[in-house]
Amino acid sequence: MVSTIGDLGEFGLIARVTARFPQTDDVILGPGDDAAVVRADDRRVVATTDLLVEGRHFRRDWSGARDVGHKAAAQNLSDIAAMGARPTALLLGFAAPGDLPAEWADGFAEGLSAECAAAGAAVVGGDVVRADAVTIAITALGDLGGRAPVRRDGARPGDAVAVIGDLGLSAAGFALLRAGAVEPGPCLDAHLRPAPPYAEGPRAAEFGATAMLDVSDGLVQDLGHIAEASGVAVELDGAALRPDPALERAVERLAGLGVATRGPLDLMLAGGEDHALAATFPAVGGVPEGWTRIGSVTAGSGLALDGEPLSAAGWDHFA
Repeated sequence: MVSTIGDLGEFGLIARVTARFPQTDDVILGPGDDAAVVRADDRRVVATTDLLVEGRHFRRDWSGARDVGHKAAAQNLSDIAAMGARPTALLLGFAAPGDLPAEWADGFAEGLSAECAAAGAAVVGGDVVRADAVTIAITALGDLGGRAPVRRDGARPGDAVAVIGDLGLSAAGFALLRAGAVEPGPCLDAHLRPAPPYAEGPRAAEFGATAMLDVSDGLVQDLGHIAEASGVAVELDGAALRPDPALERAVERLAGLGVATRGPLDLMLAGGEDHALAATFPAVGGVPEGWTRIGSVTAGSGLALDGEPLSAAGWDHFA
């Protein structure tokens, strides 16, 4: 009876997992050969890579296998969208102990496949290896569709700063998990299974976005990257940063549990793992429908909120 990935063996695991990965029209040759072949009609390929390490980025007692699959795909495919590109393909490196239940690998593959489907991408190949802890390496690819990539260094004084997606909910969900409050809700969902607005990346590019990025390390820290790369300052409008009611309820819940945590606005500014999109747009023309204008680009350097300087607080892997 097969109960672990060690029972399956390397090639049995590969066959079992890849059977769960449907392909798209972008895939000319999928899993099974030494390498995959993916269409690149634009003649340029947008590429990004990321790692998730058990105990550092997820815990199996908090996150189900499908959750980890969704999150692993989402945080990479969101980076593709942040360049103004359409996600097309994903490559998977999977390391795990031999006694990992085979059902866990099944659930992970299903979550990965489902998130790729949401973004319009496909898993086209990868590698598996034995390791002491589950470690996941993802490489995602994308197509610019003839557009220029939207970089971080294009913001100019006078541009509008806007976001789309949830801010602060993931950080609140993480705090709830740490406090042992595991009741389902928007904040827990946002942390375990982020839902990046993939289609908004290419749409922002078409609208004329001058700079854009995935908000993964906290809004202030990430906008700081745009400010530094572009040689500008960013002034945020506190009145525009309205917390989601679910975020406010989560902060109240944490307070009721006796957990000291930051307020809703602080979580929106520096929470991390939101996987929203933040972009700058020319002053003439406004921002795309569905986006929220939260500030302006000005001459100078650094970030400020209602005129008060902000430090670039956020996630640091080596802190």
